Amino acid sequence: MSNPNMESKVKELMELRRMKEEIEAEIAAAEDEIKGVMGDEETLLAGAFKVSWKTFTSSRLDSTALKKALPEIAAKFTKTTTARRFSIN
Repeated sequence: MSNPNMESKVKELMELRRMKEEIEAEIAAAEDEIKGVMGDEETLLAGAFKVSWKTFTSSRLDSTALKKALPEIAAKFTKTTTARRFSIN
């Protein structure tokens, strides 16, 4: 399918994605600066704001190890899904 009329919309989308990346980088830099001030502390009071940076533990299934150790069981509980991937080249 070809649609030359969509070129401007694709350009707009690409510019928005670029802006998003810049904003995400600025957010990460601001977070890093706050974390640097906090050091090992878990909470910081900053005027009307309470900032938390707490350690937590989570448990996740290591599917790669399961597939190696028990491939039949891993296959039995593997769910296949179908989706469409949107990309611009």
